[in-house]
Amino acid sequence: MDQSASPCETLGERYQALLEVAEAISAHRDVHELFRDLARRLPRVVQVNFVALSLHDPAGNRMRLQTIQANVPADLVGGHEEPLEETPAGSVWQSQQPILVPDLDGELRWPKVTQRMQQDGVNSFCVVPLTTAVRQLGAMGFASLRKHAYGEGDLEFLQEVGKQVAVAVDNVLHHQDLLHDRDRLRLLLEVTESIASHRDLAELLRDLAQRLPSIVPFDYINIVLHEPARQVMRLWLLVATVPSTISPGLETPVEESPGGWVWTHQEPLTVNDVSQEHRFPRLMSMLQENGVKSFCAVPLTTAQRRLGAMGFGSLQLRTYRETDLNFMQQVAKQVAVAVDNAFNSESARAYQQQLARERDLQRLLLEVNNAVISHLELRDLLKAVSVSLSRVVPHDLAGFALFDQDTQRLLAHALDFPSNQGFVETGHAIPLEGTPEGRAFTSRQTVLIRNIDTAEFPADIMKRAKAEGLRSGCAVPLVSHGRVLGTLSVVSMREEAFSEQDAELLTQIGAQVAIAVENALAYKQIAQLKDKLTEEKLYLEEEIQTEYNFQEIVGESQTLRRVLKDVETVAKTSSTVLILGETGSGKELIARALHNLSDRRERTFVKLNCAAIPTGLLESELFGHERGAFTGAIATKIGRFETADRGTLFLDEVGEIPLELQVKLLRVLQEQEFERLGSTRTQRVDVRLVAATNRDLSHMVEEHKFRSDLYYRLKVFPVTVARAG
Repeated sequence: MDQSASPCETLGERYQALLEVAEAISAHRDVHELFRDLARRLPRVVQVNFVALSLHDPAGNRMRLQTIQANVPADLVGGHEEPLEETPAGSVWQSQQPILVPDLDGELRWPKVTQRMQQDGVNSFCVVPLTTAVRQLGAMGFASLRKHAYGEGDLEFLQEVGKQVAVAVDNVLHHQDLLHDRDRLRLLLEVTESIASHRDLAELLRDLAQRLPSIVPFDYINIVLHEPARQVMRLWLLVATVPSTISPGLETPVEESPGGWVWTHQEPLTVNDVSQEHRFPRLMSMLQENGVKSFCAVPLTTAQRRLGAMGFGSLQLRTYRETDLNFMQQVAKQVAVAVDNAFNSESARAYQQQLARERDLQRLLLEVNNAVISHLELRDLLKAVSVSLSRVVPHDLAGFALFDQDTQRLLAHALDFPSNQGFVETGHAIPLEGTPEGRAFTSRQTVLIRNIDTAEFPADIMKRAKAEGLRSGCAVPLVSHGRVLGTLSVVSMREEAFSEQDAELLTQIGAQVAIAVENALAYKQIAQLKDKLTEEKLYLEEEIQTEYNFQEIVGESQTLRRVLKDVETVAKTSSTVLILGETGSGKELIARALHNLSDRRERTFVKLNCAAIPTGLLESELFGHERGAFTGAIATKIGRFETADRGTLFLDEVGEIPLELQVKLLRVLQEQEFERLGSTRTQRVDVRLVAATNRDLSHMVEEHKFRSDLYYRLKVFPVTVARAG
């Protein structure tokens, strides 16, 4: 059988097929759907597996594969654009003669196209002109998986199909042009409405960037304005669909800028391939770095003056048609009016803003002054200041850091950060090196950070701040009566959120806040002393009720005299003393004698029997607790160590302290510091510890029931008391 034989052999069947093609054309307004239908119908009369439409682009003088459909499995990709001479469709469009290739293996004229065909399994094809009485549209291709699939009769039939399809495609294109014109007019109306509804030009540009690509595709839109004082073109606004290294504010000499060329000549400028443009080398290099491959710019001009240029750029190689440029110019004319109006009203608006800011500043200073007067708690003070300040200087975080004289460190004292209130705990140390707060404290100058740089401020807390999304800030020293108390910090998640004016304002506020902080610290110190005196009073009242006479230790034995001699020797020092002896041997009397003979005798002697306190409450008794530290902790409690500050603490039955609590006791002995239960703030004390026990601590150490390091800390000066016979 002849390989080129068609599925149908009669002329009637072919006429019937042409009628069906006409019906398909009338039934489909969409080109893709039409060709999909043809790919299903035509195989009944001719060997067709692929049907393709290529249209001529007059702007670029190229052929574009508009659509390709198949009735066999294939990976179909349309949209290819190639020069006329590199495609069979281009050759057909130029010559207006069909092309028949019976065997793809021997075809060498269009290597790119034939290679794609071979990948889809095509072995033969033919291409016919797509031309109406009015214009040459392009070409229509038919391909088969068989070799020699088409004969002369098939070619004649397919040419008839092409004539009918040409009329349909021409109608579709005319219809698309009409829709396009309608959309352009509608969009111009929307641009007018957008300009009327947006007073902010940046918002207007963002709105246009959303609307315009439906008519003229682009990936960025910008406005470049002429600065007459410096004879430069300044990038005023930029909206891009992808991140860009080019930022508003970029200035370029007029002669080195595409916008400058447009401003000078008052004509549109199109660059279809950035890599081939050599007039503006600096900007072309920047555009290429950002992936921009083509752009156009149109004048931004009103009836009164030339303002600059409006640019549209694409990440693709693109040819801007005359209709596109005309449309962009229409848009630019309307935008120019909006820009000019913005310039005309800018001075008045700036003056109004200045008056409003001065009014807000006066109101803010008054509110801060009221907060200073009415708040003695630092947290409440910070909250009130932060709320008032946010109306004038928007921020995301505010905080106090105060200098601790004992540790010589800045410690966080209050934080207002709704996004993460636990970002910095109260009492957390803030380094003097590597932080804005440390620099503000040591220099006594306000530190303005426009963009947090961990190279400039390498402290760990700054790295955490950047990871939290914080980007800029201002740290103000709190100076009162010539003394730096700490710092006030405001931080934002925006870069360059604070100006020099903001820094000056915060410095004024810092002076007021410093007075409040000093008052709050004095109030807190007075309250602590009051609580401590209350605790001491209660404790001493309990001691008086014991009716002991601690000044008299009666005895003449050699052993007792030796003990008293040891007591007299060690009393003047601050050494820890461990009193060993059986129950009833007078260990507490010896401890009191130690206190009375020491330099601490004017301060409190505090005692605690460790065996008499339940294990779960012993830590609270020793170190105190904060309100809410555990169930039942309804108020802050000062522990025995704080009560005995600068005095003596006597721990009887020290061998009963559980192992887990011995670690904390050891730290107090070593560092003279601890934290209350439920608090992260370190308390420092000056306590002389006297411990007593009737147990063999060395044996308990061997049995791992008592820590050896604590044992040796307690046994700095052991005193053994024998029971009276």
